[in-house]
Amino acid sequence: MSDIFSEIFENSPLDPTEAAQRAVRPNLRKRFFKRVHTGDSDEGGVAIFLDGKPLLTPARRKFVTPVQALADAVAAEWEAQADVIDPARMPLTRLCNAVIDAVVDAPTPVAEEVARYLRSDMLFYRAKAPAALARKQSQAWDPVLAWARETFGAHFVLTEGLMYVSQQPEAIAAARTAIPSGPWQLAATSSITALTGSALLALALAHSAIEPDAAWLAAHVDEDWQMSQWGRDELALERHAYRHGEFQAAVTVLKLAR
Repeated sequence: MSDIFSEIFENSPLDPTEAAQRAVRPNLRKRFFKRVHTGDSDEGGVAIFLDGKPLLTPARRKFVTPVQALADAVAAEWEAQADVIDPARMPLTRLCNAVIDAVVDAPTPVAEEVARYLRSDMLFYRAKAPAALARKQSQAWDPVLAWARETFGAHFVLTEGLMYVSQQPEAIAAARTAIPSGPWQLAATSSITALTGSALLALALAHSAIEPDAAWLAAHVDEDWQMSQWGRDELALERHAYRHGEFQAAVTVLKLAR
């Protein structure tokens, strides 16, 4: 069964936009199991079992989560694969695979990537015009910047337009202290950072300083504004929905793996 897991998950699934551009039709494996359940692992934590056999990661490691609630969420994702197993519809499983196979062994590069976003975070760059968009950015982003300033002493510089603005090393260092050290929280924070374009939004979520729905809306102020002005782009909406699923999986890990 380990070869099956590797075959299904070793290559990241294409998002809908890329798949459409390349006219890719994924060759999905039929569901090969009848029963999904969870149970204590002999290594500690909670494992997922398919027909009594332990679920493995693409690197053939035991798929073990730190808490029962997270194992239950992963098991539900597998149970939902009715006829075929579609990795694109299993963001929680894929994120957990990444934690177990990569982040546990090498957390430092992941933390460094989150810190890299702090040098040019989306929240620093504001629209010059129209004024309505600038107000929406301010309403969504200023509370997060205030949280970073008041909680960690991280004072960031804002600018209008896309011209790069340099941040003080002290501000970046202060915000870095908010990056989680545990592999599960760190991986979820990294995923949210990449999906939103903002380490500050991800860190605020990790510290429960913002609600997930508010963070997702804040990450898409510009996109939503453009759509309100120019109309809906169906392919963009499909990609948006796919990424939202990824975001929800990361939020689930943040919430359950604390």
